[in-house]
Amino acid sequence: MITRCIFLLTLFAVQFVHAQNPLFIPDTLNGTNFNLTVQNGTTQFFPPSNTPTYGINGAFLSPTLFVNKWDWVTMNVNNTLTGNGNSTTMHWHGLHLPAMDDGGPHQLILQNTTWSPSFQILNNAGTYWYHPHGEGKTDLHVSRGLAGLIIIRDSAERALNLPRTYGVDDFPLIVQTKSFDILNQIAISTAYDTVPMVNGTIDPYVTMPAQVVRLRLLDGASDRSFMFGFSNNMPFYQIATDGGLIDTALAMNRLRLSNGERAEVLIDLSGMQGDTVYLMNYGSELAHGIMGADSVGDANNQMPDYYSNYLNGADFNLLMIIVGAQTANPVTSIPTALVPVPQINIASATVNRTIVFDTLSEQFTQPNLAEGPFAFDREFFHMDSINQTVYLNDTEIWTLINLTQVSHPFHIHDIQFQIVDINGGPVPANQQGWKDVVLVPAEDTVRFITTFSDFADASVPYMYHCHLLHHEDDGMMASFIVIDTLTSVMENYSGVDYTIYPNPSSDQFIIGFDQSPEENVLIEMIDLSGRVVLQQICSGGNTQVTLTPTVESGTYMIRISSATGSSTKRVQFIDQN
Repeated sequence: MITRCIFLLTLFAVQFVHAQNPLFIPDTLNGTNFNLTVQNGTTQFFPPSNTPTYGINGAFLSPTLFVNKWDWVTMNVNNTLTGNGNSTTMHWHGLHLPAMDDGGPHQLILQNTTWSPSFQILNNAGTYWYHPHGEGKTDLHVSRGLAGLIIIRDSAERALNLPRTYGVDDFPLIVQTKSFDILNQIAISTAYDTVPMVNGTIDPYVTMPAQVVRLRLLDGASDRSFMFGFSNNMPFYQIATDGGLIDTALAMNRLRLSNGERAEVLIDLSGMQGDTVYLMNYGSELAHGIMGADSVGDANNQMPDYYSNYLNGADFNLLMIIVGAQTANPVTSIPTALVPVPQINIASATVNRTIVFDTLSEQFTQPNLAEGPFAFDREFFHMDSINQTVYLNDTEIWTLINLTQVSHPFHIHDIQFQIVDINGGPVPANQQGWKDVVLVPAEDTVRFITTFSDFADASVPYMYHCHLLHHEDDGMMASFIVIDTLTSVMENYSGVDYTIYPNPSSDQFIIGFDQSPEENVLIEMIDLSGRVVLQQICSGGNTQVTLTPTVESGTYMIRISSATGSSTKRVQFIDQN
């Protein structure tokens, strides 16, 4: 305990003396066509040491993308990362879009190639973000710097008297803690994330005007949850959750965010010109079991080195705010009414689905419910597996049962949801808006309701996963497909039905016919440019044929043709070489 206190006193003393680095404000990109170069860089977090980092259009972090609801956008993601195995992906976290544009692990961007998804912005105004989502690589790529905000505007948000001048009265705040080794290189999958930073800045300060200011908070850390508040305990007002604005501004003095969650808050600095106040993390107030709290697990289930990290359970500064003069046209009041959030009627749900968080305990003589390894429904993620099948326009209630002793932030792709209850109890007011991440407390249960609208794809899956990045990388992730019953029924040509499996695949595709074709069938695999990359004949009388492609990862079409017709289906191939 004495050693821990010395660590904490040293931490606070260092922060007080050295909170002198100007807060980095990421550049912005606007429009409908975005050129995003994923690149290697070097950053001096601890001069004169050079730390290898990753960035988009720069050495570290990524530009903030401004888009408008209903616009069609194209994201040209060019992967120029060097080094072995540095393929990547780019996931548009929180956005509602087709599975093939989602940027999960199935949409691999190989080195020196460009991926250019185009999709319509359908989400409400709010703060979203983008980051890589490669299989087993998310923690590495995000920790080294690949993370940026997406800010969506719409007419409902524009009608409100809110701060919206970027970097003046509307500030992006990507909050992280990172681990560094003895050579000041970023380390992953360690318990020693002892370096807090905001927008990649250690010990940052920023000048904000003496008026109402908007903060767009993202917990972009690999593992740590934050309990936000201010050093003078002043109230602030939450106006948005993950999926956009809520009904009314909610007054509070503490706000908990887990990994991947976002919130927009307003602070009123009127009359405070010349004052200094700190945005803080009140880690001492995090509940047991949450990463960053003073304790996780019990005497029989512990995380190695967790209690050696002096930030766990500690209160510490994140950002020094120096209050400056008002701007020419300040916002000086907190709006009361914001944007109504229509509630999904629980009675409208036609499907109830249960996901269990657990360890794979049968593999171990003494399973560790705090350390893992963790999985959903006792299965690790596998690229070739589809874990859940849902149907277009169905409204479903998902029950998340956490049997472990660590709280897991659960994120689902494609949709926004509404929390129904937490361990059978009421949902806090500030979590009643649209969400795409929910923290499922240790040994508790959370239910949410959602509708799977607009997009169906029988071939390309979406993901759901824990957003503790090393949990995700270690296999606490699963996939689901959305089926349109009107268009995704088994296709046929000349009256012969067939299926293609596994899909996605990293090895081979098997085409199985319900009944053997009477004539020879031509099978072609075609890339998205229309080039035939594989041809094979299935002789009449056979009931199945195996395709073994030698192609790069990507989306392909398989066309089956006979003298009397043809049929085409989409497949996903994952090259693991």
